[in-house]
Amino acid sequence: MTITEQLVDWAWTLDVAQVPAEVRHAAGRHFLDGTGTAVAGYRYQAATYAAAVAERTPAPPESTTIGSGRRLPAAQAAFTNGTLVHALDFDDTHAGALVHATAAVLPATYAAGERAGADGSTLLGAAIAGFETVTRIGRAVPHGFHSRGFHATSVCGVFAAALVASRLTGLSAIQAVNALGIAGSLASGSLEFLSDGSSTKQLHPGWSALAGITAADLAAAGATGPATILEGEYGLFRAYTGKSVAESAVLDGLGEDWETSKITIKPYPLCQLSHASLDALSQLRGDIGDAELIETIEFRIPQASVPIVCEPHSTKLEPRTPYEAKFSLAWDAAALLVDGQIGVATFDDLDRPEVRDLAKRVSYESYETATVPASAPGRVEVRLRDGRQLTAETPSSRGGPDNPLTDQELVAKFVDNCGPATSDPAGLANEILDLAGIADLSKLLSRTTVREDT
Repeated sequence: MTITEQLVDWAWTLDVAQVPAEVRHAAGRHFLDGTGTAVAGYRYQAATYAAAVAERTPAPPESTTIGSGRRLPAAQAAFTNGTLVHALDFDDTHAGALVHATAAVLPATYAAGERAGADGSTLLGAAIAGFETVTRIGRAVPHGFHSRGFHATSVCGVFAAALVASRLTGLSAIQAVNALGIAGSLASGSLEFLSDGSSTKQLHPGWSALAGITAADLAAAGATGPATILEGEYGLFRAYTGKSVAESAVLDGLGEDWETSKITIKPYPLCQLSHASLDALSQLRGDIGDAELIETIEFRIPQASVPIVCEPHSTKLEPRTPYEAKFSLAWDAAALLVDGQIGVATFDDLDRPEVRDLAKRVSYESYETATVPASAPGRVEVRLRDGRQLTAETPSSRGGPDNPLTDQELVAKFVDNCGPATSDPAGLANEILDLAGIADLSKLLSRTTVREDT
């Protein structure tokens, strides 16, 4: 059996009742977080173009779009929601795979699940299968997609979306293998946005969700795809990373060692590769005092992170767009010290002299790490004008499996993302956390609608 066939065989026999309780709870936490980041993306009008295009195909009204409450065909609703989940870069990250797992899984689960009238237990089973698929494909080549200029979330996420949609649509295992084979020809997502801070990265999860649902629909209609789409001579791994990957890299521990429980929930709306560094810097805020007292700030970061959050140096010091600022460790560090925190509103105004001036005093020392960059330690050294030298480090970023946000902190993040624009966000949060208990998905998603008077 090929890797795809074995993934589908496992997913089609997955009994959610046999999944450990902590894994089921983790899936609910990620759906809560992803729904909240989508509401925030809608509130801040972070990616209005996605909905503008999707809404040109208004019929049949199969699935709900978060924020607007509009009902669209499932693929278009998934495209809109996937873009919204990722629009502010506040959604979760699996460090080993370096994928935004929920941005790949949630939009397909909500859209295909609502179209099919699925109950909560069915949604939960599909979601867990999707989480395991996208993370395992990504982790098989750590940082391998990024090093070749591909966004792993989208090129891996399309397979998870196709699997989720196939399961929720009721396809046979053979049809599902075809769907994943078709999805491989739709896998895309370039990191070239890093050159100018453009918005293409926001679109990637939306496209992978749309493509995954479309692949499942094509397979249901009789289209076929190669079962060797992952490991084949022209399959995903060789074509996108230039590497041959053993099936064990994807399948070892499947159904026993759960990647769903290893996904980091972000406390900052910016690139995950900067989080541990910012966590370390935040430890020194009380000792630093006034940011004007700082002479230099030097971070120690993995070499693989440098092209994404540190270089080109001149661009990182003066980001041109909010999205570009989210990928600048220097600018984000300066904003953290000037403002005392980093939130969604941090990126509303980039033209702040005090932040730009402090960013110019930030530098880095790179090193080769034995672990993946997104789970590497954070270390910073701050030199003050009075001669003092302060250092801090953290073994991993806050929100990860070794230092997770509590359920209370996660609900607080959700409520803050919803703001005053939705009714009873705390009550809604508790319903989404209990994903298996959802009785009417359409009714639940309608409660994410943002009131236009707020």
